[in-house]
Amino acid sequence: MDASAANPSVSLKVTCCVVGGGPAGMMLGYLLGRAGVSTVVLEKHADFFRDFRGDTVHPSTMKVMQELGLLEDFLKVPHQRISKLEGLFGATAVRIADLSRLDTPCPFIAFMPQWDFLNFLDEKGRRFPSLSVRKSTEAVELIRDGESVTGVIANGPEGRVRIAADLTIACDGRHSILRAQAGLQIEDIGAPIDVLWFRVGKAQGTSDGVFARLRTGQMMVTLDRDQYWQCAYVIAKNGIDQVKARGLDHFRANVAEMAPVLREHIGDVRSWDDVKLLSVKIDRLRRWALPGLLCIGDAAHAMSPVGGVGVNLAVQDAVAAANLLADKLAAGERLTLADLDRVQQRRMFPTRVIQAIQVQVQNRVINRALSGADLMPPLLIRLISRCPVLQGMTARLLAIGPRPEHVHSRSAA
Repeated sequence: MDASAANPSVSLKVTCCVVGGGPAGMMLGYLLGRAGVSTVVLEKHADFFRDFRGDTVHPSTMKVMQELGLLEDFLKVPHQRISKLEGLFGATAVRIADLSRLDTPCPFIAFMPQWDFLNFLDEKGRRFPSLSVRKSTEAVELIRDGESVTGVIANGPEGRVRIAADLTIACDGRHSILRAQAGLQIEDIGAPIDVLWFRVGKAQGTSDGVFARLRTGQMMVTLDRDQYWQCAYVIAKNGIDQVKARGLDHFRANVAEMAPVLREHIGDVRSWDDVKLLSVKIDRLRRWALPGLLCIGDAAHAMSPVGGVGVNLAVQDAVAAANLLADKLAAGERLTLADLDRVQQRRMFPTRVIQAIQVQVQNRVINRALSGADLMPPLLIRLISRCPVLQGMTARLLAIGPRPEHVHSRSAA
């Protein structure tokens, strides 16, 4: 710890320091504040406005909102809805899932910019006196006492900040600084793809129910965002230089040919600066905790964008962590490593299941398309497309997931 860390401008003492204001961090902060736990959430940016972040809110998350009494207000935030997921394998149309068959308060996926989702949690959490969200404040160093983590050093608007905490929870994403400093071992599951994200304007009155499109050597996902199309063009891992070498005109022509609905406004992609690279990773920590430190969300398990489940798994992690830890934290009890390990024990099964499915989709569907193989839909997908009951089962796996979490943590209000 350097001299400025030893003599910080500001010192705080809280029960829980949550590092990272993404879906896991903001939901956990809300739940702990609701339980009366003295909590600070650190968000390194001045606001939540960042483009090309996950914005699919699944029924599992909206069920949590209902359990918290927030659903009515949440659904007032502008969003778009989709209940049937359909794709094109070449010219063959398939239906992969039908969420309308689910017995859940919101049988649809809501597309909502992540910054609106996070701002909503931030606004609703302000009524809890025990919760503080400090923006423009970046955790840069763990504070240790022997083998235990006892807080963090952060850089904030007022300078160096020393935050002493009974528990530090890393929600700082797949490039987690705290995870790296803790030396927690990562298991790389492997992801043979990357994704190019871009927007294309939407002509008024146009619509298209196709979610995913596969052609020989290509795959793309299009999301109807009312005023524009959010597009994800899938490429082979580290293949961005090859795509750029063919030229922007070639790229735009491919996109317009795959999705004719984009043709009128494909000129919105004016340069490669309008195309953002998402380097896809699938990994997970072998162990999520050390004494005084717990990792959840992407800091514990990076997910592929396949299925758009990342936001929702992060929320589920936060609910599970609050369910298992909030009562002891609120009572001032000391948490043991066994207490923290119970969060991993609870959440590792759904993490493994979803990651295994993502790997299978990558290997059996996406890789085949990118390699130029025959685009006949796999037998399982053809069966699902012909059977509405199976479409309900895939919808449940995607939208609810294995071992869904429900709010059991206390409310101090």
